[in-house]
Amino acid sequence: MITAIVQFQLGNDVTTDQAAAMFRDTAPRYLGMSALIRKYYIFDPATRKAGGCYLFESKAAAEDVFDAEWKSLVTAKYGSTPETTFFETPVVVDNVQNEIIGLERDA
Repeated sequence: MITAIVQFQLGNDVTTDQAAAMFRDTAPRYLGMSALIRKYYIFDPATRKAGGCYLFESKAAAEDVFDAEWKSLVTAKYGSTPETTFFETPVVVDNVQNEIIGLERDA
């Protein structure tokens, strides 16, 4: 699994409620997206840094989403170019499902 952290800057006058409204507007784009396990929208009201935390089945799946069209859409929507960082995600603790998900590897 791959976790992608996307960050971009929102304007100084954006409130948490306004950020949430912008996020709700784009959320349907990700609902039912193949290979996307989960997405969290994130926002720091002190710095106006915003973005998303995504959990994908693979890095290839994440890279398919974060293409030039996506980057242009995010830049136009939020007024700032997104920065994306990828992390291997070998283990996930899911307290809602009461399970630990992880890659089984040969010792």
